[in-house]
Amino acid sequence: MGKEAVGFIGLGNMGAHMARNLLEVGFKVTVFNRTRERAETLAASGATLAESPRGAVVPGGIVITMLANDLAVQSAALGENGFVDALGKDGLHISMSTVSPETSRKLAREHARRGSHFLAAPVFGRPEAAAARQLWICQSGAAVGKQRAKSVLNTLGQGVHDFGEDPGAASVVKLSGNFLILSAVEALAEALALAQKNGVDRTTLAGFLGKTIFSCAVYKNYGRILADRVFEPPGLALELGMKDMRLVRDTAEAVQVPMPIADLLHARLLSGLANGRGHLDWTAIELSTAGDAGIDTNR
Repeated sequence: MGKEAVGFIGLGNMGAHMARNLLEVGFKVTVFNRTRERAETLAASGATLAESPRGAVVPGGIVITMLANDLAVQSAALGENGFVDALGKDGLHISMSTVSPETSRKLAREHARRGSHFLAAPVFGRPEAAAARQLWICQSGAAVGKQRAKSVLNTLGQGVHDFGEDPGAASVVKLSGNFLILSAVEALAEALALAQKNGVDRTTLAGFLGKTIFSCAVYKNYGRILADRVFEPPGLALELGMKDMRLVRDTAEAVQVPMPIADLLHARLLSGLANGRGHLDWTAIELSTAGDAGIDTNR
């Protein structure tokens, strides 16, 4: 039996790779992107172009959203020319964006009203991991959506981890993970500044840590980025990192969880935005950390 038709909305740094991977294994993919040029690139590989989010779906089909923020996801689903009514009974919306848990729950309710299904399935991994089908995917929602999404998610990632039926749970996991990643970035940045000001080579230190006591993907990959200050092209733009940290703080405040490290990270990101670094990778908070230490980052 042939693979199912999939609508894919959002062809940014991550989404373009993900949609292409679905095409390459035989899914019939219809794409929509606000900037049409990105969609046209995939059309050359066999994707069908849609003129609106609504046009990307078929009744009862599957649609994936991989968009920048809560407003963009809600607009694609519920706004003018949104797809939620066109998707209709027994359709499935797989939301792979980083959004608030309340947005995921709201979308799940809206789909349930129409007889369709919603699955939150945000991902961990940078664009190179998306291209290599090596994303880690966390999911939550109803069992029927998980079963139907299995072949799609297995194509996109190296593993799918389940967090129950609450559609907001996977969003909480994603925000928790992003908070920990950026916390590691800040800790690395401070350690590299300490080393550099004491005459220790920052690249050597990052390599040592990544091979020994912090031998894991986050410290290895981000250690290299920070040591060499490779902030372009961005895997996740600093301005989007700020969006995520706002969501972390809002979600924490809603359940009265103090997160003083998140407050520090928010300040670092705000400093980056104030200094015109919003287009750089979110790891460019290192420039603020180094600046506080009196390190000339232009050398």
